[in-house]
Amino acid sequence: MRLLCLIDQALFRLVSAAVQILLLAAVAAGFFQVVARFVLHSPLDWSEVATRAIIIWTVLLGTALAFRHGAMISVDMLRSIMARRGFRWFSDIIALTCMSFLLFLAWIGGQMTWRVRFQTVPSLEISISWIYLAIPVGATLAAIGVLAHWVEQRRQPLPATSTDDAQHTGSEHHADIASTTSGRP
Repeated sequence: MRLLCLIDQALFRLVSAAVQILLLAAVAAGFFQVVARFVLHSPLDWSEVATRAIIIWTVLLGTALAFRHGAMISVDMLRSIMARRGFRWFSDIIALTCMSFLLFLAWIGGQMTWRVRFQTVPSLEISISWIYLAIPVGATLAAIGVLAHWVEQRRQPLPATSTDDAQHTGSEHHADIASTTSGRP
């Protein structure tokens, strides 16, 4: 298990570094495009397409990082009213749904990448499949991130929920209501 944790940490540190470098590259290419167009009066034909491709890779790799850190869309209302066992079950269903969708997206993205492998981006003179490859790579890394976050969550104790808090502090809650309605602090 320790080896898997180390691989997980190394993989997502590498992804984080790649996202940071790609983001800087996108900013540099966009800035270079503005300078070339408005200062040098000689617009470049490659920088806009390169910026778009870099941002696509950045978003899909960044999504994998977000899933790894558990930044998934969740229904907070349901989470707050569920009991501890319900919360664990709810988290399992969310993780399974996300992993299923992401693996399906990786499969479809891989098929799309394979289909367009002979098309080229004229201004960059590369195969467009290098841009499309961001879909299966990002989705696969995101699925791994969901799995790693789920395993990490299962190893931690269950969090307290508002339902549990209400059960433990029910008498204090009624006392607060009584003092509020009577006008006394």
